[in-house]
Amino acid sequence: MAEQIIYSPETIIKAYSCGVFPMAQSRDDPELRFYEPAIRGVIPITPPHIPRRLIRFAKQSTWQVTFDTAFADVVRHCAEMRADNTWINAEIETLYFALHKMGFGHSVEIWDGNRLVGGLYGLSLGSAFFGESMFSTASNASKLALAYLMAALHKAQFSLLDAQFTSDHLRQFGLIDMPQPEFKQSLGIALGQPATMPLHLSQTEILDHLLQLRSVTS
Repeated sequence: MAEQIIYSPETIIKAYSCGVFPMAQSRDDPELRFYEPAIRGVIPITPPHIPRRLIRFAKQSTWQVTFDTAFADVVRHCAEMRADNTWINAEIETLYFALHKMGFGHSVEIWDGNRLVGGLYGLSLGSAFFGESMFSTASNASKLALAYLMAALHKAQFSLLDAQFTSDHLRQFGLIDMPQPEFKQSLGIALGQPATMPLHLSQTEILDHLLQLRSVTS
């Protein structure tokens, strides 16, 4: 029997900085595989393209939005929502929990009272944010999490939001198909430009910034 490879958080950071990312074949698969798509899904954030109807929803919503308050719960929900087709195995959970504690892993949470109804998580390096997964148990919850993330990244002067794969669902946020050589060039620039996740900002401050954004799509 082949010995299982043990990966460290530092290995994962190195992988992302080289333009590759880990996934498992299934929830029960103990192994990790690293991927480098020929066409990368990238969501522009300079400026972000947020649907007008979602901005209206954000103005009217009574949900609470937080950053980094329930990272483990968000990852667990992302895995459970895709139980039959998830790439989040126990190894990935362990690695990302460690990356979160190290200040690289981040989450956005959407709360309806005390109930977590949506969110997303990812990894930040330099001025690049690598989106990993999102979940929603209420309509618009994951979209709202993404809108707040995009507004926060824009305010903090991030330059790259990597969605990894292309998706019709994300095209409403301006997602573009970027060839890998072009992505690596953008990644190199982003890694050389320090940026800090704006965790100190309140929901009101981020919402105000979202409302001030002029380049939005309908």
